[in-house]
Amino acid sequence: MKKIGFLSFGHWNPSPHSQARTASDVLLQSIDLAVAAEEVGADGAYFRVHHFARQLASPFPLLAAAGARTSRIELGTGVIDMRYENPLYMAEDAGAADLIAGGRLQLGISRGSPEQVIEGYKYFGYDPGEGNDHADMAREHARVFLEVIDGHRFAEPNPRPMFPNPPGLLGIEPQSPGLRDRIWWGAGTRKTAVWTGQQGMNLMSSTLLTEDTGVPFHQLQAEQIQMFRDAWKEAGHERESRVSVSRSIFPIVNSTDRAYFGAESRSTDQVGFIDGGAARFGKTYAGEVDQLVKDLAGDEAIAAADTLLLTIPNQLGVDYNAHLLDSIIRYVAPELGWR
Repeated sequence: MKKIGFLSFGHWNPSPHSQARTASDVLLQSIDLAVAAEEVGADGAYFRVHHFARQLASPFPLLAAAGARTSRIELGTGVIDMRYENPLYMAEDAGAADLIAGGRLQLGISRGSPEQVIEGYKYFGYDPGEGNDHADMAREHARVFLEVIDGHRFAEPNPRPMFPNPPGLLGIEPQSPGLRDRIWWGAGTRKTAVWTGQQGMNLMSSTLLTEDTGVPFHQLQAEQIQMFRDAWKEAGHERESRVSVSRSIFPIVNSTDRAYFGAESRSTDQVGFIDGGAARFGKTYAGEVDQLVKDLAGDEAIAAADTLLLTIPNQLGVDYNAHLLDSIIRYVAPELGWR
């Protein structure tokens, strides 16, 4: 059994061929798609976060709104770039959104991906300083965020406050119980996956790994997952860990599917370069249901993960993406034992 959710990059484009032409379109359609996903039996609605782009950027208003419109599915991010975040303000937003959603947030955070602008985090007021590393800054922001959502109290109270204070030091409010256990780190390498396990965060692994050893993508990712689980066990964390992988999967069940994705049946892994290093990109899975089931059965990383996030073409609109999710849940998942 697997949890199955969607991951939307939240693109909008003024092109007449796009169903999402404005930021308003994307935000409102994202909420509607979360509702539709719950109705067809999906388990999660996840949203990518990018700055300086025509994509979703501020996740907490969206997560809170989707939380108010749904009752069962998980609501998450994949991922929030911690280089841009004030960890205390983020903790307030996350706690409030999680309470609105009834404790269903699953927040993916990380150092983030290559940016639309050069050192964009500096425009947000965060500068690692001369000789310091922006990735280390992201991890420091994450450390503070994890501490304060876990109830750490650190602020000296005013002796003459406007409202009465509880005794002792004060912390960030509101607190949402259990949120700390629902934080994921987006890891692009095996080394980062080990660190993630040591920190007691769940592992979020995408269709891109920022390393390449020459083996197929799904095998490299399965190795990453095993190293994470070994590190988790060695660290002695008491709760069960979770692992998600994301994939582009398109069952062809009608002529519209074939027109959009028929050519993707020939997709293969790709090797490229990101930030000056080798990277391996996973292939797209597309085809008739029988063949799709055979292909997916050989994906070792999907087999190892407990959660599968389906990257969706959000500009095709709510109805088509709800159909896509329904096709996977109705026809593909039962054949593979995911349902």
